[in-house]
Formats: sequence, C-alpha cells, structure tokens
Amino acid sequence: MNTPNSAAPRVLLVEDEVMVSMMLEDLLERAGYRVITASNLDDALRLAQSSDMDVAVLDVNLDGELSFPVADILRARGIAFTFASGYGTDGVSAGYRSENMLQKPYDIKTLLNELSRLRANVERVGGTG
Repeated sequence: MNTPNSAAPRVLLVEDEVMVSMMLEDLLERAGYRVITASNLDDALRLAQSSDMDVAVLDVNLDGELSFPVADILRARGIAFTFASGYGTDGVSAGYRSENMLQKPYDIKTLLNELSRLRANVERVGGTG
C-alpha cells in the first residue's frame, strides 16, 4: 500500500454517501493521493475556500443540496475539478454542462485517469490556487 506523502497531489473529495466516500478515500490514498473529504455542502464550501488542493471531485447532489457553489469557489481559485453524478449531465444546470462529469457508480480507473488529466491540464497552465 502506498502511503501519500507531503509531496503527493491533494484531492478534495465531496461525497455524501459515507461508504462510497470511505472506499474512494482508501483507493485514492493507495493510488498516491492525499485526500480531503467533505460529506455536506457546508463542509465542502469551507474546504473549497480554505484548503490547499490540486484537484477536486464534486458529487453534484449532496443530500438534496447541489455542489455548484463549491464549483464556483474552485473556479475562482483556479482549481480543476470534475463533477460526479448518477444522473449524468441531466442533473447539471446549463452553466456547468461544459465541466467534466464522472458517471456514478464510480469506475476507479476512469476516476484516476480523470484526476491525472485534470492535474496535467493544471500543470500546463501554471499551477493551482
């Protein structure tokens, strides 16, 4: 098992399903990421504003609240993110449909590929906020 170190990329994982969040956190840590988790909109907003991260994965629907305000903060900070939803783009309002979307249930290979792609794009444009 890989233990993330201080140089490992940091990912904000916003997921309201506890078991899914725990599974993803474990898988991401084994893949070499440091994971910051939020399970509700308030925590996600706080972390999006104040935490140091490289990329983020945002569940669209957080127990009935939408994660779009978190996406707005990440956009303003220049932090790359992807949405995750079981509803595809049907659950995403028009202003966010150009963002990347992971289909739930999660496919870990697709998730890791998406995080790598997001990180590569960030590195090409000069870092994160």
